[in-house]
Amino acid sequence: MAKDRVLLIAEACNPEWFSVPLVGWAHASALRELADYDVTVATQIRNREAILRAGWVEGEDFVSIDSERVAAPAYKVATLLRGGANKGWTTVTAVQSLTYNYFERLIWSKYKQELRSGRYQLVHRLTPLSPTSPSYLASKLHSIDVPFIIGPLNGGVPWPTQFSGVRRKEKEWLSYIRSMHTLMPGYHRTRRSARALIIGSKDTWHQMPEAYQSKCVYIPENGIDLARFSKTRTRQATLPLELVFVGRLVPYKGADMLIEAAQNLIRNGQARVTIIGSGPEYETLQQLSLKLGCAEGVRLLGSIEHQAVQDHLIQADLMVFPSIREFGGAVALEAMAVGLVPMVVRYGGIGELVSDETGFLIEMGSRDEIVASLRQNLEHVVADPSLIEQKAVAAKDRVQHWFTWDAKARQVSQVYDWVLGRLNQKPHWGMPFGNNQDHAKASRGGDHD
Repeated sequence: MAKDRVLLIAEACNPEWFSVPLVGWAHASALRELADYDVTVATQIRNREAILRAGWVEGEDFVSIDSERVAAPAYKVATLLRGGANKGWTTVTAVQSLTYNYFERLIWSKYKQELRSGRYQLVHRLTPLSPTSPSYLASKLHSIDVPFIIGPLNGGVPWPTQFSGVRRKEKEWLSYIRSMHTLMPGYHRTRRSARALIIGSKDTWHQMPEAYQSKCVYIPENGIDLARFSKTRTRQATLPLELVFVGRLVPYKGADMLIEAAQNLIRNGQARVTIIGSGPEYETLQQLSLKLGCAEGVRLLGSIEHQAVQDHLIQADLMVFPSIREFGGAVALEAMAVGLVPMVVRYGGIGELVSDETGFLIEMGSRDEIVASLRQNLEHVVADPSLIEQKAVAAKDRVQHWFTWDAKARQVSQVYDWVLGRLNQKPHWGMPFGNNQDHAKASRGGDHD
């Protein structure tokens, strides 16, 4: 029996890059392994050479779409407008959303005859992840009755009002008017024409107009490649407690709050901090640790190879990542995958990946309140390091059950099955995953909040 064919659109899909391109690659690779579906990936030409080096065959496994005529100058414009490296991400996303339309027009031009003839039973737009990018293909596919799925869509986590100064330092000027994207041509047409919308976070879900929520399915964007994170933390938590931070050194990631919260423990020889990552805050963090008199217990390693990150994770006791605005938060999954317990702020996407059983969740508040809560939690763990080991096994189990790319592909395949009529009910695993209240609500036939 022939498999149903899926045209998978992944504009960002690159095994050698990070962030969204790596998510696109890992997710697309897992979807191509589905038993019931034959998946062809359409991606932007900038990814071609890396994909070929990974062993895919052009014309069979993937096709590259050359939209550089528009994409290249758009990238230059975004670079000029963003206000510096690692800043102004809302501006970058806005420019990309305005130019992405051309990429989909080229796909339609290339595939319209095959789509009209029924060669593909389904089209799934995997990336871009941003909800602000309308789809040119949505209405075209609706007119020829080819099911169209978008997602996971993730973005729009509100800036915490307590951190308006950080917002300005990040050059997030456009974030003040981000909601204007709902007025863009194609916003409602895209959602109206899609058969299913995969939503990557609760914030994105709640921003979806109620008229479209019946076709929404919650699946977080991030997953974990167990081949990349194959080692397991074997150490037992002991003093001095080994704390590790992994991420870009920019204001909203909160590495400074970690140093400030842990300073007394560091000076007393009860904790040490390792910070992995680079960015404009590097020297600021150095100066802060000197000012607080705890520099001897703070190591700033700078950037390291992604493959080497797990070697540092398995030597730590806690991954402390007090970022105040994370869409995805893959670093928490990487930590849990090797059995390292995370301590994160319960806000944005990362607060949905970590549960109270698998980590320590800090409530959102002012900077002083977060620092105080971090300090209190760290002191609590120092007083009883066995608290870490109680959560470590559950952390690893949570990742392996819900967040491997294979698990994610199986989740998405159920969305395919639902759209194609193989499942009578929309798939639902709780929001966040494993949320018992959501499961109970689903069993009663209720809708999401």
